[in-house]
Amino acid sequence: MSLLTQAQTPGRFTIKGTVIDSSGTLLPSATVMLLTPQDSALVNFGRTNEQGELEFKNVKRASYLLKISYVGYLPYEQQVQPGEEAVVDLGQIQLKMLNQDLFEVVIKAARAPLSIRGDTVEYNAGSFKVPPGSTVEDLLRRLPGMQIEQDGTIRSQGQEVKRVTVDGKRFFGDDPKMATKNLPAEAISKVQVFNGKSEQARITGVEDGKQEKTLNLELKDSHKKGGFGKATVGAGTDNRVEGKVNYNRFNDKQQFAIVGFGNNTNQSGLSWDDYQDFRGSQSFNWGDDGDFGFSSGGGVRFVSFDDDQESLTIQAGRSSRDRGFTKNWAGGANYNYDTKKTKFSSNYFYNQTDQTLDVLSNRENFLSSGTFQTSDNNTRSNLNMNHRGGIRFEHTLDSLNTIIVISNARFGRGSSRYNSLQEFYRGENNLSTRSNINNNNRFNSFSMGNTAIFRHKFQKKGRNFAVSVGYNINNSDGDATQRSVNEFFREEGDSTAVINQDNQTVSLRTQFKASALYIEPLGKKFFWETFANFSLRQDEVDRDVFDISQEAQIRNTFLSRYYTNDFVYNRFGSSMRYSYKGFNLSAGLARVYFDLKGQFSQDQTTPEIGRVDRQFTRWTPSASLNYSMKNNKYLFMNYNLNVDEPPIRDLQPIIDNSNPLYIREGNPDLQPQANHNVSAGLSMFNPGNFTQFFINVYYAYYLNQIVYNQTVSQDLITTTRPVNISGGTNLGSYINYGFPLVKTKSTLNINSSIGFNKNLIYVNEILNTTNTDRYNVGLRLDLTPSDKFTLYTNANWNFSNTRYSLNTTQNQKIVNSSYGAEMNVKLPAEMYFSSRFNLNTFVNDRFGFNQTQPILNLSVYKIILKDKKGEVRLSAYDLFNQNRGITQYATQNFVSTEQVNTLARYFMLSFTYNMRGVTGGVRRRGF
Repeated sequence: MSLLTQAQTPGRFTIKGTVIDSSGTLLPSATVMLLTPQDSALVNFGRTNEQGELEFKNVKRASYLLKISYVGYLPYEQQVQPGEEAVVDLGQIQLKMLNQDLFEVVIKAARAPLSIRGDTVEYNAGSFKVPPGSTVEDLLRRLPGMQIEQDGTIRSQGQEVKRVTVDGKRFFGDDPKMATKNLPAEAISKVQVFNGKSEQARITGVEDGKQEKTLNLELKDSHKKGGFGKATVGAGTDNRVEGKVNYNRFNDKQQFAIVGFGNNTNQSGLSWDDYQDFRGSQSFNWGDDGDFGFSSGGGVRFVSFDDDQESLTIQAGRSSRDRGFTKNWAGGANYNYDTKKTKFSSNYFYNQTDQTLDVLSNRENFLSSGTFQTSDNNTRSNLNMNHRGGIRFEHTLDSLNTIIVISNARFGRGSSRYNSLQEFYRGENNLSTRSNINNNNRFNSFSMGNTAIFRHKFQKKGRNFAVSVGYNINNSDGDATQRSVNEFFREEGDSTAVINQDNQTVSLRTQFKASALYIEPLGKKFFWETFANFSLRQDEVDRDVFDISQEAQIRNTFLSRYYTNDFVYNRFGSSMRYSYKGFNLSAGLARVYFDLKGQFSQDQTTPEIGRVDRQFTRWTPSASLNYSMKNNKYLFMNYNLNVDEPPIRDLQPIIDNSNPLYIREGNPDLQPQANHNVSAGLSMFNPGNFTQFFINVYYAYYLNQIVYNQTVSQDLITTTRPVNISGGTNLGSYINYGFPLVKTKSTLNINSSIGFNKNLIYVNEILNTTNTDRYNVGLRLDLTPSDKFTLYTNANWNFSNTRYSLNTTQNQKIVNSSYGAEMNVKLPAEMYFSSRFNLNTFVNDRFGFNQTQPILNLSVYKIILKDKKGEVRLSAYDLFNQNRGITQYATQNFVSTEQVNTLARYFMLSFTYNMRGVTGGVRRRGF
């Protein structure tokens, strides 16, 4: 096995040897490591080849500790003292079998920095030094094969980590960042990375070949039997303040954790659920939903939209530091109880965000006869408060039967204000329309999802039965005021339209659902799966709109609507699965039935004025191949036809003029949309040298895709109406390649993606085809030469080329790039220095947009107090005072740029106290 291939240089030598057992049998794939004798720091690592040979080439001429580990054998250690020879041959190295007499010796032996067993990589956290007070996220950055993005996303072996557990238990649900950002690194004994099973495979007990990258954090014994945590307070310039606390108390069966924070420094922790609460929508995306069978969309997935288009515009997933000014309060608790038969997890979280946005956006819209420009200068204020809680209970009744109960609830309330000056131009200086908008909205919402799953394993191996029932409820109400003055400038004379309206909307959605799955083995390698899904959903929406005239309210019967909707979804399907030695092949077919019945009227007391009565039936095929090959290689291919019912709002023939210059109306003749999806990928990981490679390709073709056709009047009022259209496509690929330049010292990651999108839309009854080609190239270089110095650098280049069939002269080329570096230095006297620099550029020559944004953050801190429990930190954020939110994109028939005033330069002085619990020798019971 060759670990480094460069030629031998003076002052360096090679270490060789052959690993055998007591009978002389060669031991291939044994984990071998070179450590420094003084502190056991990892210098190099690898695995023996098929002949049991180890080889470290071109290492510095110094003393080393050689450690070898192999499953079922006693760990081996040997001092290596080089002389003047170029090669030190250790000959045959014999490992002893692990037996009961040697068990105590194994317990007392020093643990290896890392070990590799199959697809599991286990790191000894103590071998990778991080400064006192560091979080798990800081620790993960030091581990070979691990990568942490700036937004906290964790990647291992080139793939995103989907789940993080603590001692095998869930921590604050399934959000990986809750554990990595809040648990201290010093609490971790081991970090284990492996390919976990998919959620359906865990619930049904049937292997489906799908993998989910999972990271498990094993706590030290001392932290399993006592409390530990951290508290931080800080104050800065411009009245900036922040505070954060977390506390954890674990034992062998129970885990308890709390976390809380408050600040006015844009650290909101805004999640997708928070975003949905802002919008006042009704959406479930909590997982564990008990919908068995292969994915085909339909009734198992539904989304509802609020009626106020301007309630809030947020880019989910974008850093809150790039969006306005926020004041934030949040707190939560997590409790887990885990025994051999019973697993119980629960969490509660409260979040309050008060956000102010000052936005300037410019947009150029393309028509067949020319273009028009829109300028929008607006201010948005949003206050959102929400409570979220969830429990998951799993109990093994006996060896054959298991029940699972899941309940999630969310309650939110808030308000928003939207003030906007919009101007529409024909050409550069020909003002056509001006609109002053002042909208306010208040809402309350409550959502709950409940699922119960029963699983039965028959005596016959492989025969399984599972059934689930669920009940979901969504209830929301909101009050809105709409005030706008709209001026139209025409050659024949100017005119003004005023909107002065109040509206009240109350909506209730309930859903009952059930699912069943039966699996019959046909021999040892073939399995027959049959499943059925049923869902009954009922919607009731009451929207009252009032025109305000001389302080009197007059009901607007044209805009007010009361409607009900009953949606029945049935799916029955079957598939055949072949599974043998990591090779998993499945093909199936399902029949999907939709039945939509709805009616609407002006209010509950007036006669019906319209009805929606539609039935649809679709065949949905699915096929998948998953192959876990030897040497940590994994191949997957998937095909499915997804079918989704139209959103109920789009089906209702209701006109919505809440934005008088952008009017929406429904279409009761909509068909369900479908899309053919094909994807394939390959991942490879070499645990001997931590080289990783991942590639995937995907393609989607849309049938009856729901698009929003536009009709633009002479006054530049846009009216949209949803229709079905076929022919849209999405083709793309992603590649990631990473390898160590110098093991444990530096790692290089290269990634690239391409995408080709084709979107169709009618503008003034003329078909416009938008083709967008996107290219991305990224580099990441991590330098970790010692625990005293680390440097993480990255660069990304994004190119997009958008072409319009409607008006080819308006084709757009957009270039966005970003460069970043993060440096950490250990100074004398327990002092540390850290810095983060980002340079972002935004270029669109066609639109005359060219912006450069350098952001530099610096901090210096000192460890104080006994046992290094305290930290004093001085930080400078955005030293160049350049931070602002910038976005630009081109799609459909327009190109847009947006700039948002946001939190810029400030300084902060903070103090952190690390709470450490009892030592490992103290035994505690319970809490």
